[in-house]
Amino acid sequence: MKNQPLLYGIIGLLAGSLLTVLFVTNTVNTNNYGMMQMMGIRQGANGSPLANNLDQHFIEQMIPHHEGAIEMAKLAQERSKRPEILTLAKAIIQSQSQEITQMQAWYKNWYGTEVPVNSTVGMGMGRGMMHGGMMGGQTSDIESLKNAANFDEAFLQEMIPHHQMAVMMAQMLLSGSNRPEMKQLGEDIITAQESEIEQMRSWLAEWSL
Repeated sequence: MKNQPLLYGIIGLLAGSLLTVLFVTNTVNTNNYGMMQMMGIRQGANGSPLANNLDQHFIEQMIPHHEGAIEMAKLAQERSKRPEILTLAKAIIQSQSQEITQMQAWYKNWYGTEVPVNSTVGMGMGRGMMHGGMMGGQTSDIESLKNAANFDEAFLQEMIPHHQMAVMMAQMLLSGSNRPEMKQLGEDIITAQESEIEQMRSWLAEWSL
């Protein structure tokens, strides 16, 4: 009986750990479902996204999302004086422009038409979505950034969640797509943008923004 308190403590710890795992799993599944609803992706009988449908809608959503990042990056080239941000902006414009061109070619080849214009996605898929809200308007977001008193801080605070959203979308692509080209694209997006997120966070801390 001397070991009863220890036994109860271990049981309590295990129970707490299990609840944490269940909570995290449910949160991830909920986020994925919300992302799929936002992207218009249908689910299969087992709840998994239909691969062809996923590829199509991923391209339709990621292109304007990339265009939003490019628009912000071009604004950074005009407003920022920091060489670090100017270098980042150039890298974003180059890499994401190339990915847009590639996705447009795949879409035309696979679906026989041009990528439809989607004006509801772009810069707005950033901070608002990361906090559980709906997508904000791209025009109002870019205007807010243009008028920011501390541009560098505003740029980083917008671009970080914008990148995080792209990473979330790419992670869903890895788990649902059957096309090796799309999986490679997803991996490239995750690798590049997670690295840029880490860099931008370090600048916020280093520059005390």
